[in-house]
Amino acid sequence: MNALIKKGGEARFVGGCVRDALLGQPGGDNIDIATSIAPNRVIMLLETAGLKAIPTGVKHGTVTAIVADETFEITTLRRDVDTDGRHATVQFTEDWSVDASRRDFTINAMYCDINGTLYDPLKGANDLKSGVVRFVGNAERRIQEDTLRILRFFRFYAHFGKGPPDPKAFAACGAATNKLNSLSGERIASELLKWLAVPDPMPAIKYADESGVLSSALQFSPNTGAIGRTDNLVSIENQTGLVDPLRRLASLTSNRKQRATVASRLKFSNKSRRRLEAMFVSPFKITRTMSRAEAQTVLYRLGCEHFLDTVFLSWACESGERDPNWQSLLDHANHWHRPTLPVAGEDIIALGIPAGPLVGKALNEVEEWWASGDFKAGRRKTLHYLSTIVDKFKQ
Repeated sequence: MNALIKKGGEARFVGGCVRDALLGQPGGDNIDIATSIAPNRVIMLLETAGLKAIPTGVKHGTVTAIVADETFEITTLRRDVDTDGRHATVQFTEDWSVDASRRDFTINAMYCDINGTLYDPLKGANDLKSGVVRFVGNAERRIQEDTLRILRFFRFYAHFGKGPPDPKAFAACGAATNKLNSLSGERIASELLKWLAVPDPMPAIKYADESGVLSSALQFSPNTGAIGRTDNLVSIENQTGLVDPLRRLASLTSNRKQRATVASRLKFSNKSRRRLEAMFVSPFKITRTMSRAEAQTVLYRLGCEHFLDTVFLSWACESGERDPNWQSLLDHANHWHRPTLPVAGEDIIALGIPAGPLVGKALNEVEEWWASGDFKAGRRKTLHYLSTIVDKFKQ
């Protein structure tokens, strides 16, 4: 900040870092700064002060400064002169009120200088205190400028909203659901997963479902059972402190087709796609009354992540109440270390089985025996068992 203001320019913190500071919450990874200084001069001032400056979006007025491995996004005050719902052509200005008027929500249009003085031209602090997420100016126009603001509205409402959503904002979002089709799956996924990661996204989910926004974003309508299960899941995850937005998304689906649809719509990676599709599919039945030994075997077969997903969703299908049996399964999984089979392929080859598919088959049979004994057999006992079955694999 000093590098920018010591030559007479103005610079203020803006957006999320100001909002979070007013709430007494820790800020995010990036700190946003607004300035009246043109971007090329921002770069010059930063470099003169010995700071690294990256022209990440000079066309739109944004320069990234890196200080002690922390990033600061510095953006010149601007006005939008043309928008198409995804991109904007901007014009730089020195008018702070003009810059504030182009922002999305009043709670994001607050500025704070280096001395801690708050500049709040749109009364965002009052809205923040009251739990009102309100578009700056005309809600329809803000959405027309950037369609993603529909999803951002529900995300911020999930974070900060109290009581019913702002009627004008809610109506504007519902009237513009068809515009969501113009957004890339990646942008929708990023916003939706942030929304699902908040401690209690359910009021926002229910209002988004009512408005038609949720079905437009997912390309299917979650049924009442899925909404109820997700409500239970949120309660359970908050009890355990193990919040997972992808698992919450999976809970909103009711069948494999819906999971495939949402994975395709949101352009998930192969890893996320496989996890999403596997969450309700398990070759093992997991129940709250299963023994520790049974849980150990299933953990080994499924892996910790798949096991945890299945436990959470099975629990949520029953209720959202505390349950020591389900909790015990979670605790066991969280402290579980995958045991290592004490023999390997070379041990099988050493007993006369030629390298190839038969080695894998023999190894699988040994592993089944070892797992059925609660993984207790050491190398000597496992080799002995291997010697008793090896003949049937010899050609």
